[in-house]
Amino acid sequence: MKAAGILLAGCLVISVTGNAQQLTQYVDPFLGTGGHGHVFPGAAYPFGMVQLSPDNGDQGWDWVAGYHYSSNTIAGFSHTHLSGTGIGDWCDISVLPLADTNGATAPLIKIPFRHDQEKARPGYYEVQLSNQVKAQLTTTERVGYHRYQFPGNKGWLRFDMGFAINWDAPLAANLQLLNDSTLVGYRLSTGWAKNQRVYFAARFSKAVTHSRYLNLEEFSDGKAIGKQSKVLLEFETGNVPLQVRVAISSVGTEGALAALNETAGLSFDAVDQLATAAWEKELKKIEIQTTNKELATSFYTALYRTCIAPVLLSDKDGRYSNHDGKIGQSLNDQPKYTIFSLWDTFRALNPLYTFTQPEKVPVFINSLLSFYRDNGLLPVWDISSWEANTMTGYHAIPVIADAILKNIPGFDVNLAYEAMKASAYQQQRGTPEYIRFGYLPQDKHGWSVTITLEYAFDDYCIAQVAKKLGKKADYAYFMKRAASYKNLFDPSTGFMRGKDSTGKFIEPFDPLLSEHGFEGQYIEGTAWQHSFFVPHDVAGLAALYGGKNNLVEKLNALFNSPSEMHGDNISIDVSGLIGQYAHGNEPSHHIIYMYTALGRPDLAAEKIRLTVDSMYKTGPDGLSGNDDCGQMSAWLVWSALGMYPMNPVSGEYTIGVPLVDAARIQLPNGKTLEIRTKKINKSGRTGVRSIKLNGKSIPVQSVTHEQLLRGGLLEFTIHP
Repeated sequence: MKAAGILLAGCLVISVTGNAQQLTQYVDPFLGTGGHGHVFPGAAYPFGMVQLSPDNGDQGWDWVAGYHYSSNTIAGFSHTHLSGTGIGDWCDISVLPLADTNGATAPLIKIPFRHDQEKARPGYYEVQLSNQVKAQLTTTERVGYHRYQFPGNKGWLRFDMGFAINWDAPLAANLQLLNDSTLVGYRLSTGWAKNQRVYFAARFSKAVTHSRYLNLEEFSDGKAIGKQSKVLLEFETGNVPLQVRVAISSVGTEGALAALNETAGLSFDAVDQLATAAWEKELKKIEIQTTNKELATSFYTALYRTCIAPVLLSDKDGRYSNHDGKIGQSLNDQPKYTIFSLWDTFRALNPLYTFTQPEKVPVFINSLLSFYRDNGLLPVWDISSWEANTMTGYHAIPVIADAILKNIPGFDVNLAYEAMKASAYQQQRGTPEYIRFGYLPQDKHGWSVTITLEYAFDDYCIAQVAKKLGKKADYAYFMKRAASYKNLFDPSTGFMRGKDSTGKFIEPFDPLLSEHGFEGQYIEGTAWQHSFFVPHDVAGLAALYGGKNNLVEKLNALFNSPSEMHGDNISIDVSGLIGQYAHGNEPSHHIIYMYTALGRPDLAAEKIRLTVDSMYKTGPDGLSGNDDCGQMSAWLVWSALGMYPMNPVSGEYTIGVPLVDAARIQLPNGKTLEIRTKKINKSGRTGVRSIKLNGKSIPVQSVTHEQLLRGGLLEFTIHP
């Protein structure tokens, strides 16, 4: 099929023929850097080890990625950054360009800048600092590439091993000049990750003419040692830009030097072009048509953000530093990845990867399995191979189960099933009590309602894999556990509520109560947001309410309730409120699509349009909550295409309403799927009227993964 392009702002810009301008132009790395998006604007490579980005030098919740658009200073350009998380860490190996040495010995230097003098696009960042230094950044998988134009014939770089944000703190560091153009070093830190090691090797296009070490504890064998150690390097630039390549490794400086050698002979511009090409390849996996310029920007920025994490951890030889500092070897000679924000991403991002990242899905799963090999359990929140144990559930399970159920090859299914069961029987995180009582009593463990609901879903996932593997007894057992959500339903209030170990509901009860601490019944939310988390059994949930219509009315009440919360410690994560629906946090993300599952796709379409219009905007304040390693973005990608994995292991995608005029998706098997929308104006109607897949009508409810993999044409007839 050959589809025509569309006119956007007076020029041809997006076409499913693939013959239009580059899609990277529609990505705005600054989108979400304000508000509570918690994303960084700097240079990254798809799923790369390096995220080279500016740090403001400010502290606080909105600086967990090092940068927030409200700030107007830069304290350095560091090489590791988290994308859209709720806790601050990383920002390792900070480099700051200086035009003179005035104040160069200060513990923290913050140089002013203006936003109208900074630029960013995928794989590239640029800023003119107030000291008249022009900084340009780009990156490969393991190497950050800097280019600095100094205002005079001399320039200085300050490498700061002591720079830290929020939870992070250095424990040990060293710096060493190997020769006049190569600096190596090491930083050990504690924070969210308690034992994080980053080694680096930096090579300069000009010789170092003078060096000065700061904040040392000792100097031995040419190494400047000290957890706050810094080095000030002077260069005779001759008014020619100074180019700096910085490679990192979790294993050692030898690994960093090896990565550095991979870029030998490549200019800054050449690396920039390679990064741009890598991003263009990612974005062209889904090409859309739309006359809405803001939607195009939101969509492609979202698709870009789905390719930031997980993050490469291993060196090229597959070695990586484990949580205990030992050197591990990746499974199956594949790269090892870290940054698995599983509480967030199992919902929509990981199912999206089964379309957009078919080669990486088994690699990611092998990374999870190597974590199991190293730690005895699958990760809950893997950062730098450390188990952060942040958030609830054991959500590596749905990620692995989805791949097994979709017959994705490339990992040991038996080892995966063993690992899944290990998580289901773990002796921590309230699991023994959940098994004993059939729910987690609140007097045994905090967040009892959320944990019960999420464990029930994860157990459903194990049951589906057991069924596929012919393990009948396991299937029956885990399906029984999957029904545990019923034990916390209170028909008198219509909410999932906490119980104590005697079976009594916790009193008093306020559905608007938000308790951000560890002792609350619901994590990062209220009874309103969490009571609907039964994506594996919407029919069973509806039965508890007395039928589908009653559950539809409860969903209506969710959206129509006052947008307020009660309590002395209200969770800041509950954001993007429409009534009590909180799109800025993940527990709400599947809820709209329950309307379709209940036979009301018209209401789903209405709420999807409302959510996208109000929660996904362009500009720094464009996100309504933390992007959470791409989950917020993945929701938009799916929803713009007209569907969503409401139950992320079902192999089905629940119908919403397409927001684009057309789309073309590259499928893992080499085929393509075309999506077209036809609009019919009819007063009083909204949403999808009918759907055809390759000319045959299908119900306005869901479409399967298997159906989509056949490729062809998916046609929506919609009421706009």
